[in-house]
Amino acid sequence: MVHLSLIIPAYNEEQRIAVTLDRIHDFLSSKKYDFEIILIDDGSRDGTVNVAAASKLAKENKLTILSNGLNKGKGFSVKTGIVNSGGEYILFSDADLSTPIEELDKLLGFIKNGYDIAIGSRALKDSEVKVHQSLCREVMGKAFNFLIKILLMNKLHDTQCGFKLFKSSAAKAIASNMKIDGFSFDVEMLYLAVKYGYSIKEVPVVWRNSPKSKVNPLIDPAKMFFDLIKIKTMHG
Repeated sequence: MVHLSLIIPAYNEEQRIAVTLDRIHDFLSSKKYDFEIILIDDGSRDGTVNVAAASKLAKENKLTILSNGLNKGKGFSVKTGIVNSGGEYILFSDADLSTPIEELDKLLGFIKNGYDIAIGSRALKDSEVKVHQSLCREVMGKAFNFLIKILLMNKLHDTQCGFKLFKSSAAKAIASNMKIDGFSFDVEMLYLAVKYGYSIKEVPVVWRNSPKSKVNPLIDPAKMFFDLIKIKTMHG
């Protein structure tokens, strides 16, 4: 059985996916455990797939590329990756490595000490935000977290950091009930985790904002707000 499955949702990542995959290759190749990388192409219109297929990971048969065909959303992509993973532990990471892959060791330590889920957080005392988002996006993020605390759950400080590690059993149980395909899928996953009684450890990590975010500041905040209502309605 593969020890670690790393899931990377990717949409139009031609310009940075090569660097990301090389960094992951160099880091994980130094480990003693086996691993697999699952890249889910979410209907990219550029050369994301071709670049990934030429990577060292692909040449060493450590990379599986799955395609959604059409753009179906980050949540849909992560769910697809989980369903197709074979690892004892399952990590999903943003394609830009805003949280460096080296932070995996922190999360893995907590999982091996008994937690079901360990999530990277930018909002704890020891978190290191090296490059901040714009003021507008930071305000929107804080407002979104405030709504999450009011509507769904109030014990987590940062649900949106794209670096989360699960025991396989927890990830697959949660994925089987995921309904949100867009950017609010993280909230749904954690809400279900709390509902199912899984233990969650929020871990301070290093984080650098990427200027090429796929979030549309004019459209997506409203979608994400209504997603919170949907999560509450669908899952009780």
